[in-house]
Amino acid sequence: MTEYDIGSKLRELRRARNLTLRSVAQEIGFSIALLSQIEKNNISPPIPTLSKLAKFFNVKMSSLFAEKDEPRKYEIIRKNERKTVSHVVSHTGNRHPHSYESFSAKMRTKKMTPFLITLSIENLENTTYSCQGESFVFILQGTLEMQLNNQEIALGEGDCIYFDTSLEHRFCPGESPDCVILEVTSGRS
Repeated sequence: MTEYDIGSKLRELRRARNLTLRSVAQEIGFSIALLSQIEKNNISPPIPTLSKLAKFFNVKMSSLFAEKDEPRKYEIIRKNERKTVSHVVSHTGNRHPHSYESFSAKMRTKKMTPFLITLSIENLENTTYSCQGESFVFILQGTLEMQLNNQEIALGEGDCIYFDTSLEHRFCPGESPDCVILEVTSGRS
């Protein structure tokens, strides 16, 4: 599996608008150091952070994962071609032991964005996220403790939840060592 080059795409977007790291950081509330590390591909932000950056630059979040190809009407991703983003860092700069894979990097005009997310029990981040759209989450392996607007919801293998992502939410693995979920989002692709 190969890594995405999200950082250089964000750097190109920033430079195309003649913006400094400082001005972007002040506008969206992230630290300069965090943005610099993202642009250098030293760390990978979680999906809500990418969504906020994409919204700031007025691009679809999926464009950050896309390779430079012609627009497609369908996309097949073989197991050995899947790309993983690991060592995810929250917008507060805390490192998560999460990894996620996008299953639709080349489809530019999609209405949904599917991800395979692996959550490690080492997750200590308490930050909740909200963004515009909807999300469907299916637990493939392990257990998930989900916080949804200050309500704790326990989900196990085979369980699923569909929710409005404007609600404050966060995912945390339950008692099992690792949790693997399939998340399909809309409205933030």
